[in-house]
Amino acid sequence: MTPRIIATAALVASLALPLPAAAAPATFTHPGVLLGRGQLDSMRTKVNAGTQPWKSAYDQMMGHSLASLTRAAKPRAVVECGPYSNPNNGCTDERQDALAAYTMALAWYVTRDAKYAKKSIEIMDAWSAVIKDHTNSNAPLQTGWAGSVWPRAAEIIRYTYTSWPNVNRFATMLRTVYLPKVINGSNSNGNWELSMMEAAVGISVFLEDRTSYDKAITKFRGRVPAYVYLSSDGALPKGAPGSGLDTRDELVKYWQGQTTFVTGLTQETCRDFTHTGYGISAISHVAETTKIQGENLYPEVGERLRQALGFQSKYQLGAAVPSWLCGGSLNLGLGPITEVGFNELHNRQGIPMTNTQALTEQQRPAGTNQLFVAWETLTHAGD
Repeated sequence: MTPRIIATAALVASLALPLPAAAAPATFTHPGVLLGRGQLDSMRTKVNAGTQPWKSAYDQMMGHSLASLTRAAKPRAVVECGPYSNPNNGCTDERQDALAAYTMALAWYVTRDAKYAKKSIEIMDAWSAVIKDHTNSNAPLQTGWAGSVWPRAAEIIRYTYTSWPNVNRFATMLRTVYLPKVINGSNSNGNWELSMMEAAVGISVFLEDRTSYDKAITKFRGRVPAYVYLSSDGALPKGAPGSGLDTRDELVKYWQGQTTFVTGLTQETCRDFTHTGYGISAISHVAETTKIQGENLYPEVGERLRQALGFQSKYQLGAAVPSWLCGGSLNLGLGPITEVGFNELHNRQGIPMTNTQALTEQQRPAGTNQLFVAWETLTHAGD
């Protein structure tokens, strides 16, 4: 067998192994949310050497409004987000400020210019001094989106910059405003809970909260098999633990009316690819963080991630939609979400991913979805 076939077979075989108990690392690795120090160093070296696609990805980032040093943060005490962020009272402002703090942190690491670190700190301090709550129906999802990004920025700044006087206040913000809103998950569409668990895992790493980390990982490990279908699951998709969805009619309704289940289909494929992309992205982000922390859930979720990426990429690239799939019509728009999973499964493990590779390379440099995904060609292409 070739190395690639062996790697694929090992990944599939791992799905049948007993699931290990959730276990936070004895010692947390910092920086360690989505990016470790080795990855940051590699990114910096490649950008400064002018190596592609990292240099063009960096230039794209630095040309974006999120990298503007004149940006003024817009914190508020209560962020109110209704369905589809309507009403939108601080929702966009919060997400954009979190992404800006992360963008500035990446710029700081590449350039070592303190003005970027100080700007990142300024934005994080502005919010930690003010915010008290998220309200209305989209509050859990909004908290998950912003709460996924804040720890990425904070980990880089806290562990690579010299001074952050208000870091403890920021930690208190994450502990009291964000973590309680996401840690118990959601029985809404799967992208909600996956994004919420991404936030909970990242916050737990920053806070070195082993109990919350374990709880979030347990919830994540139950949700992933309920979000991406594999033929080995049987005739029907798995129900998410605690959802109460277990009959055929309930599951079909939850899967947007789809009655034919094939490997790689997700719970939201027939809703639209945009929300599907949110779910797939969160799966890859959590798995990447667990690998940095020494737990590494890729062997457990990797096959579902690979198949989800490949299935959606095929149709995003323009393949004809069969009549049995979502009534023969798909709402495309996967977004810039393939780099992290593709990097792990193809570049590190050597698994062939033809459609995902074609889409990933077509979309480079990957930008931002303006919610919680940003600059992943820069951070994860060929790492």
